[in-house]
Amino acid sequence: MPQRPFEILVPTAMRKDISRRVLLAGIVGAGAAAALAACAPSTAGGSGGGGGLNLYTWGEYDDPAVLKSFAKTEGGATVKLGSYDSNEELIAKLSAAKGTSGYDIVVPTLSFVPQMIDLKLLEQLDHAKLPNLKNVNPTYLDTDQDKGNRYSVPKALGVSGYVYDTTVIKRDLTSWKDFFDAAQKEAAGKTSLLADPNEILWAYFFSIGEDINTNDSGTLDKAKDFLVKSIAPNVQAFESYVSNTIAQNGRVLAHSWNGDARQGIISNDDKGRYRWVKPSEGAGQFIDNWCIPTGAKNVDAAHAFIDYVLDPAVSLKELEYIGYDTMVTGIKDTATDVEEPDLIFYTPEETKKLVIDIVPKSQEQRVAIFNEIQAAAGS
Repeated sequence: MPQRPFEILVPTAMRKDISRRVLLAGIVGAGAAAALAACAPSTAGGSGGGGGLNLYTWGEYDDPAVLKSFAKTEGGATVKLGSYDSNEELIAKLSAAKGTSGYDIVVPTLSFVPQMIDLKLLEQLDHAKLPNLKNVNPTYLDTDQDKGNRYSVPKALGVSGYVYDTTVIKRDLTSWKDFFDAAQKEAAGKTSLLADPNEILWAYFFSIGEDINTNDSGTLDKAKDFLVKSIAPNVQAFESYVSNTIAQNGRVLAHSWNGDARQGIISNDDKGRYRWVKPSEGAGQFIDNWCIPTGAKNVDAAHAFIDYVLDPAVSLKELEYIGYDTMVTGIKDTATDVEEPDLIFYTPEETKKLVIDIVPKSQEQRVAIFNEIQAAAGS
């Protein structure tokens, strides 16, 4: 897998073993938040397109060639990347900075955008500077989370599922029920789970036909009992980015997001060894978004960059690199040479079974369950 030349602006000690999709109960403590704020990049640079553009985003989430080519466009700028591991980390950083983070673009998940708007962490977008917004599939615009897309523009659409090593697991796995069965049998001790409380619980609730966003304490306790006692002892690792692991045959069974799984599969010397499963019961779906944080110093260049990546040709390059649907209208029809397109695009029938992720009211209990699963792992 190609390596991206970016600078990690958040100190390693602050990076959490928690996934990109989850917000823990509340913002981190004041001391940690202050440490995060202290790591902000320089805010030098005017509001025009010249100078550097500071992008704060997820790891391996943009094609380096696209970033390099943007600097050569009219109104473009050299892009400097910072990386975070969770929406919590992003929100904590921006909250502590109070408009002085030094970042010009951030990439939150849609379910967290309302909170960020309420906290006044995002600038309103100038649609006059985003003519390519017209290229985005209307299905993903004007959502309940951001009516009129005043603060956010869709970047990537992802789905959860799992991959398994067909040289070890000889039967066909097709469902979440199969996933949990194999985790206790052929893949015992060689299974990884996403480092995400909700994704783990969603997988289990899908497997038994329960509302994945249930807030019923008793139902959550039953899920905890099964996951802690029956699944956790068979878990080898909790990881949200399985691409390198799969490329190196490091797991027999891996809970994952489609883009990361695809990167691992196509990077493996034996491209047929791992099989991606779209579980028959359904799966969680997320949408990540381009946003401009409050206090951004290079607002014009930020708009120019967002508009640039919404160009269909550029969007296709991004899709080929990250393996996630970029939601530009007609992108599937132009992606004729993309490897493993079935891992990126879902049919209308498959899409009906997908559930957009939210932050449930029972988030605190879900995080506590996740902690217990981690504590019991491999025991």
